[in-house]
Amino acid sequence: MHVLVAPDCFGSSLTSAQAAATIADAWRAAAPHDDVRTCPLSDGGPGFVQTLHATLGGELVAAGADGPLGEPAPAALLVVDGPAGRTAYVESAHAVGLALVPPDRRDPTRTTSRGLGTLLATARATGARRVVVGLGGSATNDAGAGMLVGLGLPDPRGVLAAGGGALLDVRGDDLAGLAGLRADWRDVELLVATDVDVPLLGLQGASAGFAPQKGATPEQAQALERALATFSRLAVDALGDALRPDLLAGSGGARSAATRLTHAPGAGAAGGLGFGLALLGGRLVAGASLVADAVGLDARIAAADLVVTGEGRFDWQSLHGKVASLVAERALPHAVPAIVVAGQVEIGRREISAAGLAGAYPVAERPDQVDAALADPAGTLAARVTRVARTWSPA
Repeated sequence: MHVLVAPDCFGSSLTSAQAAATIADAWRAAAPHDDVRTCPLSDGGPGFVQTLHATLGGELVAAGADGPLGEPAPAALLVVDGPAGRTAYVESAHAVGLALVPPDRRDPTRTTSRGLGTLLATARATGARRVVVGLGGSATNDAGAGMLVGLGLPDPRGVLAAGGGALLDVRGDDLAGLAGLRADWRDVELLVATDVDVPLLGLQGASAGFAPQKGATPEQAQALERALATFSRLAVDALGDALRPDLLAGSGGARSAATRLTHAPGAGAAGGLGFGLALLGGRLVAGASLVADAVGLDARIAAADLVVTGEGRFDWQSLHGKVASLVAERALPHAVPAIVVAGQVEIGRREISAAGLAGAYPVAERPDQVDAALADPAGTLAARVTRVARTWSPA
């Protein structure tokens, strides 16, 4: 049997390459007669640059930036030259990643995305006329306000780069330079690879859906929702005619433009960075699909009899643009079954089946097993895969 192993990273425990190697080795040990091949993936979050570098080649360029709390964070850009010119790939998690903030200091009302602006400026300075930004795994919830400051937007009152909570105090004049900044990026093709397809605001938006896992209390999440609503409205007003709807699509003015941007799939990714990059003219796309196309996933699936994907936690977010659901979607036309092995599985069989997966297998099957899985992620993953391989591989 031909088995394709195509996982995402397992949070900060295993990179996608490490997870792929662990799954493949365990499968080969349990089913030595199977032909097992690996294809590490990313949804735009942690591992985005590493995964693309393994397939596209190019040059990794060191680029320093400030982290979510203003402390230095080492980062790297991937620069690839092609027939259409130079493309720079930027991983937002290098500057705003949750792994950069110790658990006891996580507070999305204070963390800022300013460092990502520095990375984007560095990417542009390489001469790239196409910049692809991977979003996911962030510690921030400021809708990209800090990023805009890092790109040169004036912030004389210090409210834009002080974290999402400070955006409750933003005023229209704080965004007076936004239209000029957008115009300055007009000659750059900005592609935004989002890890989830959620909107900026609402029950599944940046604040309500994701701020709690970044350290926010329920009260802080509600305050962040109000802050991002205020910022998004004022930002759209500041851009004015730059966001005027296409004449063929009818009119609607600023309200229509605001709705299009805040409701766009991916606008809420990485604490609203999708929205912030859209303000600059960025085009939002599914990060998992972008990476899948870059590594030729469809052809690899077509040559397989089974696809094994994986991620740290398989939950409702996984159904909104994550790698596991993308793998299942790509496998369906080829009639190749796809299964997921995850650190935890938090959705039921009906949702799993509706996602097109033939099975979902948790490493930690009970809550009391989570600590052991985190203490030895590779070992516990390998043990689970060994059992899964014996179930799926023909004797």
